[in-house]
Amino acid sequence: MKIHEYQAKALMEARGIPVPHGVMATTVDEAVAAVRQLSESSGSPVVVVKSQIHAGGRGKGRFKEYPELGGVNVVLDGIEGGVEAAEARVRELATWMLGSTLVTIQTGDEGRVVTRLYIEQGIEIATELYLSVLLDRSTSRNIVMASTEGGTEIEVVAHETPEKIIKIEIDPAFGLTDFQARGIAYKLELEGDALKNGVKFLKDLTAFAIEMDTDLVEINPLVVTTDGQVIALDGKISFEANALYRHPEVAALRDEAEEDAAELAATEHGLSFIKLDGSIGCMVNGAGLAMATMDIIQFVGGEPANFLDVGGGADKDQIVAAFKIITEDPNVKGIFINIFGGIMRCDIIANGVVAAIEEVGLQVPLVVRLEGTNVELGKQIIDESGLNVVSATDMRDGAVKIVELAE
Repeated sequence: MKIHEYQAKALMEARGIPVPHGVMATTVDEAVAAVRQLSESSGSPVVVVKSQIHAGGRGKGRFKEYPELGGVNVVLDGIEGGVEAAEARVRELATWMLGSTLVTIQTGDEGRVVTRLYIEQGIEIATELYLSVLLDRSTSRNIVMASTEGGTEIEVVAHETPEKIIKIEIDPAFGLTDFQARGIAYKLELEGDALKNGVKFLKDLTAFAIEMDTDLVEINPLVVTTDGQVIALDGKISFEANALYRHPEVAALRDEAEEDAAELAATEHGLSFIKLDGSIGCMVNGAGLAMATMDIIQFVGGEPANFLDVGGGADKDQIVAAFKIITEDPNVKGIFINIFGGIMRCDIIANGVVAAIEEVGLQVPLVVRLEGTNVELGKQIIDESGLNVVSATDMRDGAVKIVELAE
């Protein structure tokens, strides 16, 4: 589960991790009011107006309605014109940004509509660094990644200058040790107060990641100020969804408007669903079979439109919900239902498919392959339904048929 930058910073600040002061705004007037509030607390009229969406690359992103305008804007008007000038500029920016569509490298061409802004105090930056704590699922351990190349996408750094990426594995029995934290700080070329503050920041951030069951905590950039402070200028956090029951305060931060509608509907019905870029919709029971189904569709020349696992104990209502989710994707040109009935009985699947088609209709080819418990009854239900459904003898046969029909 992802959260917004302003939410991430609130969580970090509550645990003593330094972040700039900021105010979240959903209206133009709230954004303007934040300027004076931040100016009085920081002593500087410089603020930054940040779009809040669940996607990276906001600074380099552009609004569809205002191509010259980025998703993150520094307001320097107050340096010469005072708070009133800064307020006027923020009013202008907020009017443009709120309700407009921001397109970044991570949103795709459709972009995301901005409904929230984060007005943040300006910081006098001496150095920009990169820092993240991410879960390595191959080792079941967190890894600290850091680089002197802050403000740059870590993928670019990894491709062009991989030697500048520092990686340290954290032993869960000890956490990030003092010598590991100092080693990272030295490699980041920190000195004096920045060295001391950097070591503390590293230990606090890794402790936060472990405590909060995060998949990723990314600070890009992590900045060193002119007086040696180390501050998270940005904050991107995603949490392990299966651990949210331990963190109800985090679950309450969920912004469903930022999530894919189909994936949200699947979660509500207890289904595992991930949208992909292809044209063949898949309904399968079991994660392993779902992966194999996607593989064989691609092997015979097609592209899967989704990963959808109805699980071993799905009922008729869940099958109907799954079918609706697949058919609502305009990219789907054909559907392949591939079921191996163990715990899941084939007749339940068949009844669910028939009910779903009768309810939502069928506008694209459908191939069904059933095998396992009550398979003959399941095939009989589909054959006697009178629906335009193609049967498959095995998984490869089904994949070939649906790819050909979809074309």
